[in-house]
Amino acid sequence: MDAAGNELADRVRALLGADTEIEERRMFGTRAFLDDGHILVGARPGGVLLVRVDDENGAALLTEPGASRAVMGSRTMSSGWLDVAPGAIENDTALMFWLDVARESTGSAADAPGQN
Repeated sequence: MDAAGNELADRVRALLGADTEIEERRMFGTRAFLDDGHILVGARPGGVLLVRVDDENGAALLTEPGASRAVMGSRTMSSGWLDVAPGAIENDTALMFWLDVARESTGSAADAPGQN
């Protein structure tokens, strides 16, 4: 992973740090953050954020600045996998938006303390 990807992973780790249920793993050239074995987000090379969302919301989220369908190798993923460009997550508020979106899509936000 390059410096931009590592920096993004550090930021994600810091923002999710209070959640002891989150597991971090290297997967597919990405630093993935998982909840209950499911990928929430991943820090990709170049500082791109991979975000897992439900397909229904994914199509609507494609209208957000910097969001596009994720591409892995030569394959364009379903609307449930989004790449968010580094410029769209430059500050922690913007990054937290996408972390919350991922957690809501997997239902983990409802289980997090103080989120009910």
